[in-house]
Amino acid sequence: MPGPIQSIERAAAILRLLARGSGRLGVGEIADSLELAKGTAHGILRTLQGVGFVEQDRDTGKYQLGAALLHLGTSYLDVNELRSRAINWADALAARSGEAVRIGAPLEGRVLVVHHVFRPDDSLQTLDVGTLLPLHATALGKVLLAYDTGLVASLRTGGPESYTRRTLVTQTAIKRACGKVREAGWASENGEMISGEAGIAAPIRGHGGIVVGAIGVSGAAERICEADGSPIPRLLGHVRDAARAVSRDLGASRW
Repeated sequence: MPGPIQSIERAAAILRLLARGSGRLGVGEIADSLELAKGTAHGILRTLQGVGFVEQDRDTGKYQLGAALLHLGTSYLDVNELRSRAINWADALAARSGEAVRIGAPLEGRVLVVHHVFRPDDSLQTLDVGTLLPLHATALGKVLLAYDTGLVASLRTGGPESYTRRTLVTQTAIKRACGKVREAGWASENGEMISGEAGIAAPIRGHGGIVVGAIGVSGAAERICEADGSPIPRLLGHVRDAARAVSRDLGASRW
């Protein structure tokens, strides 16, 4: 049986190094960290850049993980891990809350709905699986924004779209909302994407506590919120319990 291929091992080591770092790394830094010849490290980086697994900053010449690799990881988690682990808990949350349940994960600066459980009544409803929702105008999106500075940066590129008069459209308001989410451990929306509709969401964490998605309930504002606009405590408790349960199944034992 053939042995391991050294070039692939080295490429994997470079990707791990870039994933672990807090910022971009230059060729020399990568070569020194992995005890590689600078020419070898540069050749591997150029190959990884060619397939989109790393990107090079034009101004500094330093490298970081590329969008293709990040999307590949997100796609795998969405389809094969996050959804499969969360299905039973989402069903239970819908039954306990009496509201529709959605699970979201980040994709290309939006929230991809990877699972949707209808509100358990006879009302006419539309399946949202595969729908892309705005980050800044939904409870699911606010959760993802709060724990990913890269997503916050993506909002600055095109400017947040206004859906209703309640939509958060300034960077100051969005950053303030993200801070509240991190402090409280959950997010809410009230008429920010669609007038009269509200939602509550909490983070789903994977190994190491990294936020990989969000789970939440949504429905008519009068069923989701108190008279003052705050989430109904009973529903908030159900959402947080479901998020913790899915997180434990994904290996985040502390949550």
